[in-house]
Amino acid sequence: MPSLEQTCGRGGSGQLSVPRLRRDTPERAGLDPEEIRHLVREVHDLTTGSRPWAAGAVLVVGRGPYVAVEEAVGWAVRYASYDPATDEGVELPPGSRVPMTVDTPFDLASLTKLFTSVAAVQQIERGTLGIDARVGAYLPDFRAAARHGITVRQLLTHTSGLRPELPLYDCADDAERLELLRAEAPVGVPGTYRYSDLNLLLLQHVLERITGRTLDVLIHDGITRPLGMTATHFGPCPGAAATEDQRRPWAKSDRGMLRGVVHDENAWALGGVAGHAGLFSTGHDLAVFCRALLCGGAYGPARVLGPDFVELLLSPPGLGFAVDQPWFMGELAGRGAAGHTGFTGTSLVLDPATDTFLVLLANTVHPRRRTPDSGPRAAAGTRVARAVREL
Repeated sequence: MPSLEQTCGRGGSGQLSVPRLRRDTPERAGLDPEEIRHLVREVHDLTTGSRPWAAGAVLVVGRGPYVAVEEAVGWAVRYASYDPATDEGVELPPGSRVPMTVDTPFDLASLTKLFTSVAAVQQIERGTLGIDARVGAYLPDFRAAARHGITVRQLLTHTSGLRPELPLYDCADDAERLELLRAEAPVGVPGTYRYSDLNLLLLQHVLERITGRTLDVLIHDGITRPLGMTATHFGPCPGAAATEDQRRPWAKSDRGMLRGVVHDENAWALGGVAGHAGLFSTGHDLAVFCRALLCGGAYGPARVLGPDFVELLLSPPGLGFAVDQPWFMGELAGRGAAGHTGFTGTSLVLDPATDTFLVLLANTVHPRRRTPDSGPRAAAGTRVARAVREL
């Protein structure tokens, strides 16, 4: 296998620049064109029928510096509302629907966690944050976390024992929300895996405390601006793919059909900027993010992490990233593939073993949330894995 420097250049302060992504054929990328054709057809099929998996989707697949597929299917906005009496979406007239394009931004939901995690590892690299330091060392006012000895590593690996979420959306104001977080103690045994949005919310507070900057500024200045990810930012985001007709009892708030404002109720209650949710982005921007990590933290002339710290980020069990999870990666899992999913229908996987990435963004909660189904994500991952040719 070629070395990182051979495939990506040096980047950052090195003399060479990491090649930017460019569109080319699957063959040039070292991907089997027949498997890729099957993948594109199957993603098209996900948006058809009376009960489609998603109203629309954007698919981006690449290997090395090549984008082999960049495809938009279906609708960014298809429904005016959801009708609980019929359990169906109320469709907009054809002329009022908004078609999906490859440039359509999506509410990333929990893919936001990946950016918060990179921001944290940047501080670890700089020596301002200790991965095994106790949260209480940075946030002594977060009494429960301090008392139970929760560490930064436990936040990044979802092993703090904190419950999955708190009803911050029901609090009267920010002061009440903050007090709820400060008082929240683990409900599970620390060291045992338990996925929780609260981990990334606490991490957000740690990062903001040690840097004196808000999370949106940290992510913009440290990640998206240097990588040229101009379409990636916290909301509002006009032109984004619609998400949900958000109403009780199926949701936790009554906001109606959402488009361009964060879907996650807690992130919304926190003003749209949260460690666990709130970012919007496009397929191309996320491809750049994947490529930078596959190249050891560099893209073009920019470097956002050193190779050793990318390895720390992506090595099992992963810091913020899930590693080798077949339930959404399919056959890409098994050799160190890393990625994440988002409740709104988003996902990405990057596979260092084959220098390959898969971004599948879909608005699966439009017009309303259903039981999550990652079968199509896993199927897409399997198609990409089978498309990989030896170079």
